[in-house]
Amino acid sequence: MVNSFGKSDLGIVNTVLGPVSVAELGVVLVHEVLVSKIPGAEFAPEMDMDESKQFNTLKQSLKEYRRLGGGTIVDRSGMFRGRNVKLYRALSKETEVHIVASTGLGPASMVGSYFTTQQTEPPGPMPLDRLSEMFANEISQGTVIPRRERTGPAGLIATEANKKGITRFEEHLFRGSALAAQQTGATITFQYGREPEHELDILEKEGADISRIIVGGLDRLESDARGDTFKLARRGVMVALDHAGWTPHEGYVSDDRRVELILELFAEGLGNRVLISTNSVGYAIGHDTAHQGFDYLLSIFVPKLKKAGVTDEQVRQLLEVNPQRILSLEGDKGVYKPQVEGADITWVK
Repeated sequence: MVNSFGKSDLGIVNTVLGPVSVAELGVVLVHEVLVSKIPGAEFAPEMDMDESKQFNTLKQSLKEYRRLGGGTIVDRSGMFRGRNVKLYRALSKETEVHIVASTGLGPASMVGSYFTTQQTEPPGPMPLDRLSEMFANEISQGTVIPRRERTGPAGLIATEANKKGITRFEEHLFRGSALAAQQTGATITFQYGREPEHELDILEKEGADISRIIVGGLDRLESDARGDTFKLARRGVMVALDHAGWTPHEGYVSDDRRVELILELFAEGLGNRVLISTNSVGYAIGHDTAHQGFDYLLSIFVPKLKKAGVTDEQVRQLLEVNPQRILSLEGDKGVYKPQVEGADITWVK
């Protein structure tokens, strides 16, 4: 079967429980964070690291999302920022919500010195080949948990640039992400820093397929003023208006403006390049989060879209067709193949 975009409806997505058909994903939130932890917070004596509390809090959020019609949540946090794939596997089994985890690193401020300054002569960042191999293996072999174990796989590669301007190390991360994407057929998603077109150029020059890239944060005020969303959509990337519910006081456009942008994109024939999400944090450790929950998009924002004239079919395209297409792995290059069939965790050799 071929869809209206000329591509097969068949495709595979790596969830934390293993590969599933894109047809099983249903409604998808493409840019969310399940657990967010400031690096090193686990060593602070006042921090409560009780995973049972994390599980119970997230279970209620995911069940409410499921009740409203949600099917899948993509955790875009990447490595070492609170990602806990063993926890996500338990949550997915309990709530029947598909969870797609991400590999990747960034921004530089959230990356440890092991990756930024290797003990080489002269000292330098982890070499590109090792970086890309690490990301690729998390997709095809399973995500790493300390110290030498692997569990469920990542489904995409996530990175992020500094809002003051991409740093040299972040450019290194972008190039490593591009190489891993070529090895696995996985999508790259990045939260842009200051110049999204320049940051996209880094990935494209390294050989990344531009149609397999998501640029997030495009509902920031300065991005709207520059028309970045339309420029990038016309280049063929997926553009993410992924802070629904965030406000101009926080540096983002209002929900009313988000709705206008979506209507304008459809009017320009670019509706097949748009993704929407909320960048909500389900459970924060070491920092505050005052934003809405995973239910916001379906309970508040989608009704605003429909009231403004966005059709049911256009809503389905935003929440199902577009994210399912972009999350599908190219061919079977990055499909998770457990080292021991049926094992929950396998050892890295």
